[in-house]
Amino acid sequence: MHAKDILIEAYGRIQEEVHAAVEDLDPDGLNARPADDANSVAWLVWHLTRVQDDHVADAFGLDQVWLTGEWEKRFGLGLPRLDTGYGHSPAKVAKVRVDSPDLLTGYYDAVHEQTLGALRSLAAKDLERIVDENWDPPVTLGARLVSVLSDDLQHVGQAAYARGLVQSAAS
Repeated sequence: MHAKDILIEAYGRIQEEVHAAVEDLDPDGLNARPADDANSVAWLVWHLTRVQDDHVADAFGLDQVWLTGEWEKRFGLGLPRLDTGYGHSPAKVAKVRVDSPDLLTGYYDAVHEQTLGALRSLAAKDLERIVDENWDPPVTLGARLVSVLSDDLQHVGQAAYARGLVQSAAS
């Protein structure tokens, strides 16, 4: 199995878990925050998708799906255009509200398709290409893809946990 095939498989796991985390949640369930300073399922899925969209697009020289697919307009969050949620205060987390799981999965699926297209084009030598010189050592494409994968899996796990807390409180 080639590295790109492992990455494609791993990113496919994120997609499965994103769908499971939001499936059948109503707006109250999507936007509920277990505590005032906690993140909602909606925020977590939006954020992990924004990070994947931003980082993969940058690493491969692509446009962000957030802009090209007009997802920014569809979400209508009133946040800066390129906001990914990094460093959000509780007040900014509260701005990320959605009415349907379909909005979240639609955006994630569009980002996932762009990610898969980029991954399918990979050659092994591409993984050594430097994509960010703002770090010491500079970040390779391989390290960036694993970093996004790790971050996304952590956040989708948090979303699944938050979903369980919301559903438990409602019953």
